[in-house]
Amino acid sequence: MKKLVYVDNNATTRVADEVLEEMLPYFTEHYGNPSSMHTFGGKLYRKIDEARAKVADLLGADHSEIIFTSCGTESDNAAVRGTLEAYPNKRHIITTRVEHPAVLSLCQYLARTGYEVTELHVDNNGLLDLEELRSSIRQDTALVSIMYANNETGVIFPIEEIGEIVKEKGITFHCDAVQAVGKLPLDMSKSTIDMLSLSGHKLHAPKGVGALYIKKGVKFKPFILGGHHENNRRAGTENVPYIVALGKACELAKKYLAEEQTRVRKLRDKLENEILFRVPNARLNGHKTFRLPNTTNISFEYVEGEAILLLLDEVGICASSGSACTSGSLEPSHVLRAMGVPFTAAHGSIRFSMSRYNTEEEMDYIAEHIPPVIRRLKEISPYAAEIEKLELARKG
Repeated sequence: MKKLVYVDNNATTRVADEVLEEMLPYFTEHYGNPSSMHTFGGKLYRKIDEARAKVADLLGADHSEIIFTSCGTESDNAAVRGTLEAYPNKRHIITTRVEHPAVLSLCQYLARTGYEVTELHVDNNGLLDLEELRSSIRQDTALVSIMYANNETGVIFPIEEIGEIVKEKGITFHCDAVQAVGKLPLDMSKSTIDMLSLSGHKLHAPKGVGALYIKKGVKFKPFILGGHHENNRRAGTENVPYIVALGKACELAKKYLAEEQTRVRKLRDKLENEILFRVPNARLNGHKTFRLPNTTNISFEYVEGEAILLLLDEVGICASSGSACTSGSLEPSHVLRAMGVPFTAAHGSIRFSMSRYNTEEEMDYIAEHIPPVIRRLKEISPYAAEIEKLELARKG
């Protein structure tokens, strides 16, 4: 059997054993509708509230501020559309050029329907200019939506500083924190964030469940209509097994938060340092310090990222060339383009994202197999002679 080394955890994570065990009875023994009047269904409503409390505890929020959704994308869409519905006379949105497609594609769609959208720039390290944000806020700005941490590079934005600027103007601040929840400590009770999105399958719950935090008092109109579920904020019969699973995953995430900051970070640094040392012309994309503890994005110049992934897959290594939601596109990453990464490097970028299930031995295995993969691809490149000249010139 082929060895499997999974380092694509920003795309999705394995479901934790404890999470699976917690959710299984709600497919068979406890299958009632939580909105039913009878006891059989009613006790499921209590389990939903228990899960809500666990999500809130991880976020440092009140349980009444949590809405369950189907995924991070729905949470993002609900936050953006719900805010715009609440402020119909405001037609301006601020976001960034490096957002996840769940926000960026929606904003681009809204721009085609009459809204004005400002996309903030990032520098070569993937960081924002807060003065550009400050100068972009207008009287008719309805919403600022900025991610907590980038899914491709792991770069973390100074969210509380951003929030202070936004709140000075009395504007709603939404944060896509899909990659941050479970990896970074959060406390919504002290935060400037008005709305925050998260996704279960990024923190060892199954795919198909997410949540949206909405601070008490923030104006919001429901995105999905059709029932009184989720305190009239998200219609639809609750997905009880998955909600229970998300609650358990958040409980575990709080327990393992220190490990994310220490052991997982050491795994990331070990792999990154080995690759940068062993492979000529490899370069790190994104700020070295201000980033998630589990993520490294490395470019290998003059080779195709898709070809690297195929050869890595042959030896059982699962990584990615960027966001899973844009895989299949032959265009270089919009994140790396926004950072000004040269075309010759952007096309050969690979993201390695670890979890608490990874080991030091796996990092050694990846570091051993990356150099021959890159050498092989450079040797068969139609530009092999030019590459050799460039590499010799750099050495000499």
